[in-house]
Amino acid sequence: MTGSLPDVGALIAAIPGPSLYIGPNERVLALNDGARDLLGHYGLGQHYITALRQPDVLDVVEQTFQDGKPRVTRYLGTIGRRDATWQVTAAPAMLSSGRGILLSFEDVTAVEEAGQMRRDFVANVSHELRTPLTALLGFVETLKGAAKDDPVARDRFLTIMEREAGRMSRLVEDLLSLSRVEEGERVRPTDPLALSDLVADVAEFYRPLAQAAGLELRVKLPEAPVTIPGDACQVRQILNNLLENAIKYGRGGGRVDVSLTGPLAEGALRSDGVRLVVRDHGEGIASHHIARLTERFYRVDAHRSREVGGTGLGLAIVKHIVNRHRGRLRIESAPGQGSRFTVILPAR
Repeated sequence: MTGSLPDVGALIAAIPGPSLYIGPNERVLALNDGARDLLGHYGLGQHYITALRQPDVLDVVEQTFQDGKPRVTRYLGTIGRRDATWQVTAAPAMLSSGRGILLSFEDVTAVEEAGQMRRDFVANVSHELRTPLTALLGFVETLKGAAKDDPVARDRFLTIMEREAGRMSRLVEDLLSLSRVEEGERVRPTDPLALSDLVADVAEFYRPLAQAAGLELRVKLPEAPVTIPGDACQVRQILNNLLENAIKYGRGGGRVDVSLTGPLAEGALRSDGVRLVVRDHGEGIASHHIARLTERFYRVDAHRSREVGGTGLGLAIVKHIVNRHRGRLRIESAPGQGSRFTVILPAR
């Protein structure tokens, strides 16, 4: 790179990402608007130690000044109110006044977050599978040894093994379902779906389960049939997950309410929409849990969730299906007042 200092300033300003030039005198001689926003101060004319501050970045600048070799490191900053990670490239730049350093910043926050999500996902799946697998292996060993000739113990252990195997099977099914939903999330459904008929059908399926749990299942549907664009199988999954949760965690509340409204103007959608509401009158959920309920494997009460057969993926699946339908999911709950799950779907 050759030229005068004003030329350098014009070139730095034209670079789309945050960039700055440190001159041979080790001071910041040019930087663009992105670099000013990132560093949080003006920086022009300051020594690079004062302007950059983070040790990892200072080290690569110092080493590049010494041997003239390009280097890469990370810079930790913020975008708005969230933490962000930037990949910083320090490259030597020769001017007529001597050799300086060009620093360029690339936002890799999404890549870092995706990597962390992948690591968390693998860790969670491993944790969810480890417990039933350990139980199965332990019972198999017992049945081959001490309980081999004990019919009572054998029947009891086989029942537990069946339950644990079923838990693993449900987990695998939910993982596959979540994968399929995410794969097609950008493709909006267009087929007509008779939603009122589907709600009535699913409610009748769950009525015996609700009665067995000591709950009355109340269904309120509009008089006129409701038809929307939607994927019947996926909307059925929404109903299955919400009703299963309402029955499992609404025990002692007396009833579960399911309601559907006809098309009405929905500000959240900026168009007409329908509301599908599933409400229980059970223990309710503390407010600090609500924002995380749709995270994969997040549980308010992990032990109780596993006891009733939950995989921790149901509401994550619901969220992705609602997103695919360009809808909204609202969750309202308070301890002792039950929970209300509202799904708002476009009517056309």
